[in-house]
Amino acid sequence: MINNESLSLARKLWDYHHVNHPLQKADCILVLGSHDIRVAERGAELYLQGWSPLLIFSGGLGNLTLGVWDEPEADKFASIALKMGVPEEKILIENKSTNTGENILFTQKLLKEKGLDPGSFIVVQKPYMERRSYATFKKRWPEKQFLVTSPQYSFEAYPNDEITITDVTHIMVGDLQRIRLYPEKGFQVYQEIPDDVWQAYEQLVDLGYTHNLVQ
Repeated sequence: MINNESLSLARKLWDYHHVNHPLQKADCILVLGSHDIRVAERGAELYLQGWSPLLIFSGGLGNLTLGVWDEPEADKFASIALKMGVPEEKILIENKSTNTGENILFTQKLLKEKGLDPGSFIVVQKPYMERRSYATFKKRWPEKQFLVTSPQYSFEAYPNDEITITDVTHIMVGDLQRIRLYPEKGFQVYQEIPDDVWQAYEQLVDLGYTHNLVQ
């Protein structure tokens, strides 16, 4: 169980990882694969609400789905969208990527093969990976316009049987470290981290939330 001190610190990281982009209509909705089918549902909802005329699912099998799911994340997500009423001809599938960089690279290749060149994207990701996804896309695909959104859950409501609040906290700590380190490696654009957010990170590291840190 996570204690109240850790909960308060983790909530500060949760809030920072959200970029809070207002929705705008875009040429394409790009849904990034994961173990969380709520991401697929969010992407399909946005299409059905008329935010974009095209829905792309990108993702092969990653750390949490390899050996667990019998089909790539993008295929599973597309099946969910079809059941929700998205027309098959409005869905594109990229099912080989295993990280955000590959999501971008392989989606670029897919769009080129289809003769498509969308200028703007709604990127759909897990809530605690909004900011890192935005920073990666701005670095790897700077000529495009992006906004990032995610399933609409509070910090307290997001955990479920598949991912506990402790798991989420470990991941958020690791992602904040990457937001600090990855611009120097050329993986992401620089983003300012407020002092109080970094202090919360350091306290969570001291409390043992280190499972997702880069060594």
